[in-house]
Formats: sequence, C-alpha cells, structure tokens
Amino acid sequence: MQFGVLQFFSWPNRRGELSTVYDRALDRIKVMDQTGFDAVWLAEHHFSTYSVCPSVHVMAAHVAGITKNLRIGTAVSLAAFYHPLRLAEEVALLDHLTQGRINWGAGRGFDRKEMEIFGVGIEESAERFHEHVEIVLQAWQCEKFSFEGQFNQFSDVEVLPKPLQDPMPFWIATSSRDAIEWAGEKGYAILMDPHASCEELGSKYQFYLDTLAKNGHSSNTITPMARLLAIADHEEQAEQIARNGSQWMFGSYFNQGRAKSTQSQSDVRRLTDYVQNTVIWGTPERVADRLVELKETNSLDYLLAAPLSHATFVKFVDEVMPRVA
Repeated sequence: MQFGVLQFFSWPNRRGELSTVYDRALDRIKVMDQTGFDAVWLAEHHFSTYSVCPSVHVMAAHVAGITKNLRIGTAVSLAAFYHPLRLAEEVALLDHLTQGRINWGAGRGFDRKEMEIFGVGIEESAERFHEHVEIVLQAWQCEKFSFEGQFNQFSDVEVLPKPLQDPMPFWIATSSRDAIEWAGEKGYAILMDPHASCEELGSKYQFYLDTLAKNGHSSNTITPMARLLAIADHEEQAEQIARNGSQWMFGSYFNQGRAKSTQSQSDVRRLTDYVQNTVIWGTPERVADRLVELKETNSLDYLLAAPLSHATFVKFVDEVMPRVA
C-alpha cells in the first residue's frame, strides 16, 4: 500500500497565530519526506478558516524547497476558477522547479460562495471545469494550438514551458457519480473524496472501473482514496477526536453561515453518521485492521490520509504504517 497525506491548513476558531498552522504543517511534511510517503497533496480552499491555502501552487513551490523525496500533489487546483492557459503555465513551471515531482490534481469544487465570488455560476461550473481541463492538457501536448469553446476562444497559442514529466501525471477529483462517469469516459485517473462513507467509496470505485471498461480504457491507474483518520491510545479518545474534527468541518465549511443554535436533529444525526461511517477512528491496531479490510473490499492500494489531529499523524507514522505497508 502506498501512502499520501491530504494536507489541510485548518485554523479552528482562529486559535493561535496563523503562522503556527503553517509551521506545524510544514514540519509534518518534512517528516513525510523521510518516512516513506509517496506524496503530500495540498488542498486549495478560499474564504474560510477550514483551510487557509488559497494557492496550492505557491505552497507547492515552498514545499519543494524543504523536501527531496516527496512528490507534491495538488488536491486540487480548482480549475474552473483559473484562466486555463495561466493554469497550464503555472503547473508546468512548478514541474520544472520541483525537478519533475508534481502530481496535478484538478477539481471542479463544490462551494457556492467560492463560485459566486470568482464569477463561476453553479449551473455552468461542470462544463467550465471540463473545458479548462481539456485546454490544459492540449497546452501541454501541442506545440501550438487553437481553441473554440463555450468559455474560451484563442488562436495559434504556444504555452511554455511544457511540463518536465512526459506525460504529466494527473488526476480528476471526483465525489459525484457524474464526475466519476466523465473521468471514466475520458480514461482519466481519479482522486476519491474523503467525505464518502467507506461503503459508498467501494460502490463508487466499482462504478469507475465499469465506466472505464465500457469505454475501452484500462484500469491500471493508481487511485488515491482519501480517508479521514482519528487515532489515539484508547477508543474513547479516538472517537472524540473524530467527533471534534467532524464538528469543525460541518460548522466551518459544509454549513457555512449557519449558527450552531440553528442545528436541527437531522444535523446531529448526519454528524453521528459521518463519524461512524466515514471517519476511520480507533486505536492504532483497530485503524490498521480497518485499512487492511478496505484494501481487501475496496481495492485500497493508495491511502490518501487526512489526519484529524497532529497526534493522529504521529501515531499513523509510528504505529499504523508499519502494520499495513
């Protein structure tokens, strides 16, 4: 099993200095560079303390300077919010600056506030995203090219530099069946999201494999599957970490603008279900057993770990990875 980390830059309730959030994350990345991880995948978000990393490309350039072995992934570049030619240039330049260590992950995004502020209508966001991905890939593959699309038109453009890696490894972030179907029809590799339940993860992956086969594509691509983790010496401690982390996500991102006092019984049930069926929590032994089970049932060969606490990350490195590697 390969390991990566889905790295957020959360600033819960703005506690402490923001610089401490970055310092702790970068220290974690330095540990990853020396302990057998394949890649760190940097999460792009805007206008929320859920994760204060509005430019994964700037962060990736910094991460490259403090690591030697680790691949650096974007999870994701929110492609609909960029001019696609500028996006192609930036990622290709990053690939050169990192000496070919970039994994490009592209996603549509789902936050309505981000879309509204960046001028991307929710009803057009999927089509715009698809078009931008197509343009980026053509920009990397063609010496010069022209494009006449719904959102972009240009003629006889050469994008430089081309990526150092040929072909450039890239993944499409997928959470909905529509996104999975589009990626499968195109034969694109996918990143699987951390917010699906473990049961949903398996059914979505099988749907992806079926769509690949239906469209004549092979299934020999790596599929990182993101899972939220909460690990402690005792079950009760781990469950509390899982609940606290989930509560923070629901309050700061999924339910933006809603006061805690307005939470309904359905919100409480949804949170409880999320903790029990989506987050993998427990002692190191229990978490390792659960990951082995997911390897057998869901073909989990690449774990994209999203630790819900710093202690969870430490225990994952020291006590879980040796059991499942």
